[in-house]
Amino acid sequence: MPSTFTHEFNHPTFKGNVSFSTGIFINGQFVDGSDNTTIDVINPTNGKVLTKISEATANDVDIAVEAAQKAYDTVWGLNAPGALRSKLLTKLSLLMAEHADELAAIEALDNGSTFGWARNADVAGSIDCIRYYGGWADKISGQTIETTEKKLVYTRHEPMGVVGQIIPWNFPLLMLSWKLGPALATGNTIILKPSEFTPLTAIRMCQLINEAGFPPGVVNILTGYGHTVGNAISSHMKIEKVAFTGSTLVGRKIMEAASKSNLKNVTLELGGKSPNIIFDDADLDQAVNWAAFGIFWNHGQTCCAGSRIFVHAKVYDEFLARFTAKTQSLKVGDPFLRETFQGPQVSEVQYNRIMSYINSGKQEGATVHSGGERHGTEGFFIQPTIFTNTKPDMKIVQEEIFGPVGVVIKFEDDEDVVRQANDTVYGLAAALFTTNLNRAISVAHKLKAGTTWINCVNQLHSNVPFGGFKQSGIGRELGEYALHNYSNVKAVHINLGHEMTLNAMG
Repeated sequence: MPSTFTHEFNHPTFKGNVSFSTGIFINGQFVDGSDNTTIDVINPTNGKVLTKISEATANDVDIAVEAAQKAYDTVWGLNAPGALRSKLLTKLSLLMAEHADELAAIEALDNGSTFGWARNADVAGSIDCIRYYGGWADKISGQTIETTEKKLVYTRHEPMGVVGQIIPWNFPLLMLSWKLGPALATGNTIILKPSEFTPLTAIRMCQLINEAGFPPGVVNILTGYGHTVGNAISSHMKIEKVAFTGSTLVGRKIMEAASKSNLKNVTLELGGKSPNIIFDDADLDQAVNWAAFGIFWNHGQTCCAGSRIFVHAKVYDEFLARFTAKTQSLKVGDPFLRETFQGPQVSEVQYNRIMSYINSGKQEGATVHSGGERHGTEGFFIQPTIFTNTKPDMKIVQEEIFGPVGVVIKFEDDEDVVRQANDTVYGLAAALFTTNLNRAISVAHKLKAGTTWINCVNQLHSNVPFGGFKQSGIGRELGEYALHNYSNVKAVHINLGHEMTLNAMG
């Protein structure tokens, strides 16, 4: 039998006990993985083992697919009307709201995000997302299409069947919700792999999924490694679709595996190196605050982080001085303290990766204007870091760091800054700050990014699509657009009396 994770929280922001199984979740039950092996979950604030979870393998993917297919054929899919799917998703959102503080505490403990941000952004956004798609579930419909009076033609939007989903570690609960919501609303059954670094909220959600009344097998959550479970999901012949959020490198591997199996449908939300442009007429106080939020929110572990900050020469010095002061005022430390803005990086692997980029910037001649070092003596904390005097071909300018590291670049010409902003293989998001509405709209339309924010950064809403251009992905999350990721369109032709003869065909 799987073990149980029990933890007592005793913090100013949250006090209480949590206890739940750490098994993999197949057909509505927690079970051990086929090999009876486990994975250590590490507390990022001190580097110590927090708990052990069951490890799924490729064999468990086969078992889960069988359960998901049976559920699809018997109690879900075309057998579960939209009203039922809506009711269950809405019930799940209400249960999440009842347990919001607990979910936020688990997220902060496991991921290192601050409790305040986890509660007010991650958990609140997750609840809203599930509720939003609960509203869509009974409103998915096709069209009646006129051809001739002798024929009735209509379209149906049908679920794909068993779908695979692979989510990252930076926003565990939010990414889970972004994946579950549209897939369940459209009637699919799910095999989902959370990150082995941050699996705890996904496991806790399994209990709420059961409590909400979803039939066994509709949602299956397998905690395991990418090279085993992730690869098995991507290449499985009986999984009709795979949705992935994570790095561009892994996205390529998933596309390759999908193409070599059953050519399954693929959607990808991948990396970014998003520009944030500060024009000379910007409200600098607001631009500074938003720029700091844009790069340092969630410890820089955000795919749409505004990591390349372009500042007009006329306001460069003033902006840099204010931005530096703001950056140095950010509190780094215990995720459960109210004053903390930035907690630890998610893992030692990620900590080392970020520090290697910081060292690369130093070696290539960029200036560490602020930060650039470890924070504290234990855990995976890094100082919020600002680089200046960079060159366009430096790694810290071109590659996604996924940490609290931003580069500040001076520009003088509007057209040139658009060129520089677009000089990247990515195209996930962009931001700009100006009080000139004409300039704002003109520049926004020229930026090659799936999302452009004007006088704000990192604003996400369940009803607004999110996704990237170029190597930042394929398809869109959120909004009505995400429903298309999980639906097949079928055209039905009904003959109303037209007789066919060989002569009629010429």
